[in-house]
Amino acid sequence: MNPGFDALQPYPFERLRALLADSTPPAGLPLVDLSIGEPRHAPPALIRETLIAHLDGLGRYPKTAGSDALRTAIADWLVRRHGLPAGAVDPARQVLPVSGTREALFAIAQCLVDRAPAARVAMPNPFYQIYEGAAVLAGATPLYLPCQPASGQPDFDAVPASAWRDVQLLYVCSPHNPTGGVLDLEQLKRLVELAHRHDFVIAADECYSEIYPDDLAPPPGILAACRALGLDDFTRCLAFQSLSKRSSVPGLRSGFVAGDAALIGRFLRYRTYHGCALPEHVQAASAAAWSDEQHVHDSRALYRHKMNVAVDTLAGRVARPDGGFCLWLPVPGGDDLAFARHLYADAGLRVLPGSYLARAQDGPNPGAGHVRLALVAEPAACAEAMTRLAQRLNAPLDR
Repeated sequence: MNPGFDALQPYPFERLRALLADSTPPAGLPLVDLSIGEPRHAPPALIRETLIAHLDGLGRYPKTAGSDALRTAIADWLVRRHGLPAGAVDPARQVLPVSGTREALFAIAQCLVDRAPAARVAMPNPFYQIYEGAAVLAGATPLYLPCQPASGQPDFDAVPASAWRDVQLLYVCSPHNPTGGVLDLEQLKRLVELAHRHDFVIAADECYSEIYPDDLAPPPGILAACRALGLDDFTRCLAFQSLSKRSSVPGLRSGFVAGDAALIGRFLRYRTYHGCALPEHVQAASAAAWSDEQHVHDSRALYRHKMNVAVDTLAGRVARPDGGFCLWLPVPGGDDLAFARHLYADAGLRVLPGSYLARAQDGPNPGAGHVRLALVAEPAACAEAMTRLAQRLNAPLDR
């Protein structure tokens, strides 16, 4: 067996189930689940209709590289979204459809890490646990970079050169899960410069990039940072994007990787052996989704409404995030496990303890003392959940 299996941590939701196993929510209150970031907005009709119209593709093996139409739709979306020059993204060489970002973010470490004894994979802390599992199973040691309370992102400038020396892959997430912190263009440019100086690859997880508060100020992406530096070939940089959050279709399992053509070519070879290819009807529906922005605008407005209600109801208890649909809430007393149990048993709210999303390394666990609230339920349910939460923030933790 891969020795890394012994180092894998239980998944956060497995730990949450164990934490709440002996608790029962109040009988008179409908349970509101804020623990998992699974979008519950209605899937766009355009995607459903395109899926159905292309079911004849079930009779053919799909290509791992995806169809020309899908890669072109993705490349065109990247150009529009990030203000790149026409033709800046080559759909044949710089785009690869994948089965959602979870699969691809895990697989890229298996493809790129050389398994040298000193190999390290860096990641923000707290983090999406796939980063950690990918690093461990690729034979690398995770390097946890604690997120700063003010920004919700690591202070990358504070990382010494000696720590970067053995890093082969850096995961970044902007907007960040769970804090909602966004890396601005100058920060992304500095990261690209660090990657070139210290010889590592950046895997930029941008799956929350289409959920943000101001329609006129979308979060920047790693490919735009490369262009701003004159790196038209996106060397050492890969952007990971998904339709799950953007288009409210987590069950479609559709996303892409884009960037450095040499890395994309190697990743395509890996995935050819790996056996992951999007079915043709999923590819057709995905191309339609990347070509339409109205459903994304509508969904973003709904998230904005829920976020406004939540922040207003909690009245100064939590900062409005720069992006994403999660609130990173400091808990009274600082015990996130006790607070999660309290909310479940007394308020019928399921939330995720922040300490489950982070690791202690040379200091305290940076997720401790927080809970993550995913505002994915319908507006009325989210509003009710925030009212219950506000009523109990000062309640004694008697469970």
